Amino acid sequence: MSAINEAKINELLNAYENSMPKKLIDELRSKLSKLKITEEQCKKIIEEVYKAYRKALVEPGEAVGTVAAQSIGEPGTQMTLRTFHYAGVRELNVTLGLPRLIEILDARRQPSTPMMTIYLDEEHRYDREKAKEIASKIERVTVENVCKNAEVDLMTASIIIALDEEVLEDKGITKEQVKQALQRLKPASLEEEGDKLIFVVGGSPSYEKLHKIRERILDLRLKGIKNIKRVVIQKEGDEYVLYTDGSDLEAVLQVKGVDPSRTTTNNIYEIANVLGIEAARAAIIREAAKVLEEQGLDVDMRHVMLVADLMTQSGTIKQIGRHGVSGEKPSVLARAAFEVTVKHLLEAAVRGEEDQLQGVTENVIVGQPIPLGTGLVELLIKPSREGARLD
Repeated sequence: MSAINEAKINELLNAYENSMPKKLIDELRSKLSKLKITEEQCKKIIEEVYKAYRKALVEPGEAVGTVAAQSIGEPGTQMTLRTFHYAGVRELNVTLGLPRLIEILDARRQPSTPMMTIYLDEEHRYDREKAKEIASKIERVTVENVCKNAEVDLMTASIIIALDEEVLEDKGITKEQVKQALQRLKPASLEEEGDKLIFVVGGSPSYEKLHKIRERILDLRLKGIKNIKRVVIQKEGDEYVLYTDGSDLEAVLQVKGVDPSRTTTNNIYEIANVLGIEAARAAIIREAAKVLEEQGLDVDMRHVMLVADLMTQSGTIKQIGRHGVSGEKPSVLARAAFEVTVKHLLEAAVRGEEDQLQGVTENVIVGQPIPLGTGLVELLIKPSREGARLD
């Protein structure tokens, strides 16, 4: 018998268009077109794949939330509680393990160790010097970074800043730029003596006030992005990638030479604000999966996806906790069962709330069948035919 042609394969697969995912059909099409098989064999393969797909679907009434909670929570007990150095980048600390997973699920606005992975465009990614140029545009440089010391002189009510010429040159900053930055603090006068700048405060300030002004001077930003404290250049394969200590996605994406399609941050709120809620959902999945993978834990991605969907379904990021998903359940009893029981019951009583008993927790509390599994369906008795026996 002759081998099946591509047109016939497409015809057979089109019959399953509404009953199998497009991705699966495309994969089948690609694999089947490479095989030398008959039409009968092709039909058999497609039928077997369809059966396997149907078998893999979740049964109606399956407690997917409970299974997801168990599947993420159980391996979570084996996680480490330490903060590690980032793999391959010695200079950067990054939170891993259980603390990071808690951060993600709690939807913390600020991660304890914010960091970015910045990819560069075609022109800059293969040349270290060009990558260094981009890094110098991004890395925050303050007066403290470019001075040897800054002394308070109580006699003249001034702060003497000794600049480090080598560091200035390395960072690509001129003395004039430092002077312009110092002028923002409105000194009585600004004098120059060799490599020193003398910031005269004027009047008769107290020693404490002079020290506060010194701190403000040292913290003055000369160049770079405010929240990016440090940038480390790493070679990955044949391209250079920048890792940062600190995060500011919006500002970094505006830097010329950065590849906006691949650059990312571990701050999920920043991603939501800049790229939208769908991108934030993808970031929650990616970050949680990365934590589990680094710990060597094998958790099915669908459990993580379910949690991410739940956290972002309203269009904003909500934590899994009493201030988010769990605290916003419509059922009074379910909210009371989670945390701060008396508060929830009192508030519900004052408002005269009713519980419709539509969820799992509230039905367990009152001892009714739960709307899951067999409890989800209601059976109707078929009326008997006339004359038929009922026994």
